[in-house]
Amino acid sequence: MNSDANLVEREKVWSMPIDQIDVSKGYLFEQDIVELYFQRLRKEDPVHRSFSKRYGHYWSVTSYRDIMAVDTNHASFSSESGLGGIALAQRPPSEVFPSFIAMDPPRHDEQRKTVSPIVAPGNLAMLESTIRSRAASILDSLPIGEEFDWVQRVSVELTTQMLATLFDFPFEERHLLTWWSDMTTGDPDGNGAVTSWEMRLEELGKCQDYFTRLWNERVNAAPGNDLISMLAHSPATRNMSKSEFLGNLLLLIVGGNDTTRNSITGGLLALNRHPAQFEKLRRNPALVETLVPEIIRWQTPLAHMRRTAVKDTEVGGKLIREGDKVVMWYLSGNRDETAIERADEFIIDRARPRQHLSFGFGIHRCVGNRLAELQLKVLWEEILKRFDRIDVIGEPIRTKSNFVHGFVSMQVSIPARRAKAASN
Repeated sequence: MNSDANLVEREKVWSMPIDQIDVSKGYLFEQDIVELYFQRLRKEDPVHRSFSKRYGHYWSVTSYRDIMAVDTNHASFSSESGLGGIALAQRPPSEVFPSFIAMDPPRHDEQRKTVSPIVAPGNLAMLESTIRSRAASILDSLPIGEEFDWVQRVSVELTTQMLATLFDFPFEERHLLTWWSDMTTGDPDGNGAVTSWEMRLEELGKCQDYFTRLWNERVNAAPGNDLISMLAHSPATRNMSKSEFLGNLLLLIVGGNDTTRNSITGGLLALNRHPAQFEKLRRNPALVETLVPEIIRWQTPLAHMRRTAVKDTEVGGKLIREGDKVVMWYLSGNRDETAIERADEFIIDRARPRQHLSFGFGIHRCVGNRLAELQLKVLWEEILKRFDRIDVIGEPIRTKSNFVHGFVSMQVSIPARRAKAASN
């Protein structure tokens, strides 16, 4: 949005009655103007009672401190799918697929523990060389001096290859993982691949059938070091219902795909919009270590997580009643200047770069956070070996969604002059 349009929108936001503010509308994220609304809520009403024609009444929690209060209090604020789950959008019971992120203890803890070995430090160390060789291959295949879509050529491709490895999924059919991820998070009112709820349900049924075949192969084989084998052989998950199996599959697919791929795109966009930071990185590539968490904070690839109150609880001076929907807007908390110094600036050498909400807190903190950071770190190390610049052309097309804070496409070009040849 240009500066004149931004000023007009800002004036509109600050002049409207605050009880009319509803930040759940997808176009606010698609047009990248939702932060204007968050700014006002953080200042005047950080725990805000909202109403949406689509979602009904819900609480918008927008400050860092209040989000932490909700996220770390699973005794008062439930993630259970039967109560509404983790997203503001709520589907009919027949289209709800339970997963451990939408469970409370003890089932949450047991199922999460089943898959956590895949991201243990030792396994990450083994995965690093695979990530590096694939990142190098993807970057070396990019056209020089031509316009291309960074989302498809780099962000999607790298994360989908990694997902195929984690699932030990047939590599030549890895595009299905991206498709099913888009089906999981898609909405017919958005601008993605989902055109109807019926279509979404049909495609996710195909996902279940495909992975059931893989499950049946691996449950009768020796335990392996892939996610399907881990689920098939663990006492906590080997007797899951069909809907729970699909729910956990979709959680792992989305967790390993959407978040990392949108951070890959968002990071390049942020560096283009803050050229002094890009130059600082070129002069000192070691800053990749702090660049990565700053990208994840800045992008905040999942804009919100939802909880349901299971008892009357006070947050930020407001009484939230049992049964109320409570939405933690991570995207807003990551811009809260009362908690994060110069929060509205992109700064790649922050003193406390991991002070952000993008991975959540408490028992539901993202299980794959270190893998996401590793992929971004390796990719940027390989980019800096090869390219002096990667220029974003025009405005990206953003996802029309209040949940996945991401990109449909982003056109870029790499100037013909290269910084240096990759030597390792």
